[in-house]
Amino acid sequence: MSQIVILSEKPSQARAYSEAFSVKKRDKTSIELNPCSTFPSGAIITWGIGHLVELKEPKEYKTEWGSWNLSSLPILPNKYEFKVASGKSEQFNAVKKLFLNADTIINACDQDAEGSNIFYSIYHMTGAKNKVIKRLWVNSLEVDEVRKGFANLTDNQKDLLLYNRAKTRQIADWLVGMNGSRLYTLLLQQKGFKESLSIGRVQSPAVYLIYQRQLEIENFVPKPFFEIEADFTAAHGKYKGKAKIKSEKKEEVLNILNQHRITGKDKGFVKSVTKKEIRTKSPKLHALSTLQTVANKKWKYSPKQVLDTVQKLYDKKILSYPRTDTQFITDSEFAYLSKNLESYQDIIKNAFKVASREPKKRYVDGSKVQEHYAIIPTKTIPSNVTLQGLSPEERNIYFEVLNTTLAMFHEDYVFEETKVITDVNQLDFETTGKTEISKGWKELFNIPIEDEKESRNDATQALPRLEKDETVESIVQMKEGVTSPPKPYTEGQLIPMMKTCGKTVENEEEIEILKEIEGLGTEATRSGIIETIKKQQYIEVKKNIVNITEKGKILCQSIEGNLLSSPSMTAKWETYLKKIGNGTGSQEAFLGNITKFIHKLLAEVPEQLKTESITQSIETVQQSDIIAPCPACKKGNISFKRSFYGCSEYANGCKQTFPSQMLGKKVTEKHVKDLCTKKKTSVIKGMKPKAKDKKPFDASLILKDDGSIGFEFAKKTFAKSK
Repeated sequence: MSQIVILSEKPSQARAYSEAFSVKKRDKTSIELNPCSTFPSGAIITWGIGHLVELKEPKEYKTEWGSWNLSSLPILPNKYEFKVASGKSEQFNAVKKLFLNADTIINACDQDAEGSNIFYSIYHMTGAKNKVIKRLWVNSLEVDEVRKGFANLTDNQKDLLLYNRAKTRQIADWLVGMNGSRLYTLLLQQKGFKESLSIGRVQSPAVYLIYQRQLEIENFVPKPFFEIEADFTAAHGKYKGKAKIKSEKKEEVLNILNQHRITGKDKGFVKSVTKKEIRTKSPKLHALSTLQTVANKKWKYSPKQVLDTVQKLYDKKILSYPRTDTQFITDSEFAYLSKNLESYQDIIKNAFKVASREPKKRYVDGSKVQEHYAIIPTKTIPSNVTLQGLSPEERNIYFEVLNTTLAMFHEDYVFEETKVITDVNQLDFETTGKTEISKGWKELFNIPIEDEKESRNDATQALPRLEKDETVESIVQMKEGVTSPPKPYTEGQLIPMMKTCGKTVENEEEIEILKEIEGLGTEATRSGIIETIKKQQYIEVKKNIVNITEKGKILCQSIEGNLLSSPSMTAKWETYLKKIGNGTGSQEAFLGNITKFIHKLLAEVPEQLKTESITQSIETVQQSDIIAPCPACKKGNISFKRSFYGCSEYANGCKQTFPSQMLGKKVTEKHVKDLCTKKKTSVIKGMKPKAKDKKPFDASLILKDDGSIGFEFAKKTFAKSK
């Protein structure tokens, strides 16, 4: 009797799979299924907890690689070795036992390269051999889709290629990170920089793109410009117009006014009135990146927040697979969407007139769907109870996807554009007006007025009724304006920034022309990269606006001029990784190039860091980090060290530290400064004793002679041991 073992990526995924079948038994590490038509002898579902297996640390290859020394670089193992991830041995051992006893193993991890990597890294670590391996490929966790997927398993040929691609990326990132982080950190520490830098094949050029935008803003020099505008009064109302003139020279604009003998109050006439009906199709379906961008603009959600939310909706079986890079679906998905259209309309409480049930190439094109189709609602129609149970974020994302999907069945948005040319002494003034004819698909979205204005190419206005050759009164003026600097990135704009390597691509037709845009990272990894550079404190996000920190600035000044600052080069690396994924590239060639790159860094970086700008930036950071002189050694300075406050003379023996938290209250820089200079803080309210039966209390912190911290109440001081 053959034994079938199914490996899912995480426990929630395993539970979702089990709901499609009859469960015989559940335990801590697996779920056993009863025999059925799909599994005549039954099956066992087990799971990873994400990655159960990871690359070994440098010190596990060579002892000398355990310490951060320039002499130990480069770190280039002859063979890359893996180990069971810390804290995950119990689950790994359970999986190993099942794999060794199995005849057939089904990879049911996420349907992407990383899912393939998770499966095969675990499989190889277990030592299992000569097993039949099959692949589950589903875009939804709905019961019927899961059953259909298990009934139509694929072989593992494509899966092996995806694994090779993901494993190559994993090793390349490890090599660049281990060597680059140590190289830059040690060299900069020689120059007085106290922190460590994390260098990444993808994260470093991503930070550099943000740095470039900030430099553009800082170095921007505003320039004045001059235009000619007019206010017109016609028989049926007023309107505005603008001449097609824009100059940095005031005299040039004044000369034009003089040439046309314009005094400011002149008669004119309506030279032409041209009306044109414009139809706007509904937006394309969502890929992960477009959903992240829209959700950030509408609700200020971070890219990671969007990915996590879509994942939750996928786990609840009401949205399709989240990590997709396509905006198309196949005829099969369109068929079920069309069939369930009325049920979806009930959810949004809008029984709009369906314009067409025929699939259109703008949305439905199987040739543009590879592993996954666009993010769309599943066949499962959520009940009112399910909808009411959604968090605000889940509700917003679900209805954004649902309305975008329904919009392809709706009528076009139709408006009439009116262009008016008004002649004043043979100087033409242009006016554009817009009259909405049919709201169409836009009725599904609550689009704020300011977003409407942003989406228009020209400033439009409501126009009075105008007739050709009609005489109008005009008030003509020269207007002075000033050029504006580029805007800083919002967090949502970081996704398209990475996808286009910083190219400004806003026009949809231009995007279509760029058939394949090379980018930093992948659809599945970009939000994680953004979280990483936030965690590393290279950028800070305040009110959704992204800014480079001083630490990020030092990173960018340090990598300037080499490949780590080159998004286009990193994008080419990503393109080659895709070739590995489709079998036309090799891991050996790619890692060979990474090795050459590391040798190049070791040879060139020491000289590249000898710049005055880096020295000045480090001095700025040192000054800004200092909170107060050290009260213990009197030589060093106290600054924040990630999780505590400490002295800069620690390496020379000074052990003075201050906690960042005490009895449930934050110890601020002001508190530390007061302790160092006055030996006492202001009263801190609501400190919570460790003993549960004691009430919170208010007290000042005091610095004792031995460097420990105590509490001062009204009359008594209770010392707390250091």
